[in-house]
Amino acid sequence: MMSKSFIFVTVFIFCVFSIGAAEDQAASTVSSVVEDEAAPQESDQTISDFSLAGYGEKGKKTWDLAGKTADIFVDVVKLSDLVGNLYGKEEDIRLTADQGDFNKVDGKVHLEDNVVITTSTGTKMLTNSLDWDRKNQQVNTEDVVCIKRDTMVATAKGAWGNPTLKTVSLKKNVRLDILTPEKGKEPTEKDKITITCDGPLEIDYAQNLAKFKDNVKVDREDSQIYSDTMDVYFISGSSQDKETGKAKDGASPVGMMGSKIDKMVAKGHVRIIRGENVSTSEEAIYSAADKKLTLMGKPELMIYSTEGLSGAPAGN
Repeated sequence: MMSKSFIFVTVFIFCVFSIGAAEDQAASTVSSVVEDEAAPQESDQTISDFSLAGYGEKGKKTWDLAGKTADIFVDVVKLSDLVGNLYGKEEDIRLTADQGDFNKVDGKVHLEDNVVITTSTGTKMLTNSLDWDRKNQQVNTEDVVCIKRDTMVATAKGAWGNPTLKTVSLKKNVRLDILTPEKGKEPTEKDKITITCDGPLEIDYAQNLAKFKDNVKVDREDSQIYSDTMDVYFISGSSQDKETGKAKDGASPVGMMGSKIDKMVAKGHVRIIRGENVSTSEEAIYSAADKKLTLMGKPELMIYSTEGLSGAPAGN
């Protein structure tokens, strides 16, 4: 005669298979060890070493989810020490959290406490809670987030995007710190650029573009730029080791957005302050290659320093 534990696990596997087969075109699998011999109707069944996996075409694993323990409810499995992985064509994604919920009905996952997303190309996002929609390939949170990539660190209140973090929208109270040190030198405060905005900030790593919206400010040690919106274009990684295929000298992988700025385009009520000198315009374009700033649309310059102008011809 089969034990009650074996009956319970068999029923649980059948439920999970019904969810995963429709989404992943293949059966999901569960491996577990039942601690309680009884199979109660209530939510007091505990399983150790819970694991769940999904497979796609040709039997290739597309995702997996594991937890140190799992408490089984009617529609939800509550997990501790949760680890999830997504296996993509270009990169893999790892999600970890102290605890989380797996919804057996819609397959969605809610993560809480010390949530971290890490991509195989080097991007990391940290937050306190996260909703992971596997079917629609989206992650979302209303908590404070911190995204780190190369020498860039972005923080905001709330974020959503795809799990690969190739496209991310930071919702409000956005701050982006960028270190731009000279090659071979340690970064200093002079090399730091801080960009803030009310939000949102939309980052598209594939397009090397960051779009700042609403009350934008660029702050450097010797100057500030204010505008309604700003588009910041970055240079993609281009240095690659022929043998390993990895980026050289800590640079971003080929085709992926690096931390070096190509140009900045500010629009709407543009105001640039450098010391006591102020310039205004409707639009301004800064080119990092030649350090050239072009003002367009009713530009006005207010120069208070007369240093170096004492020998200028009359009328200039």
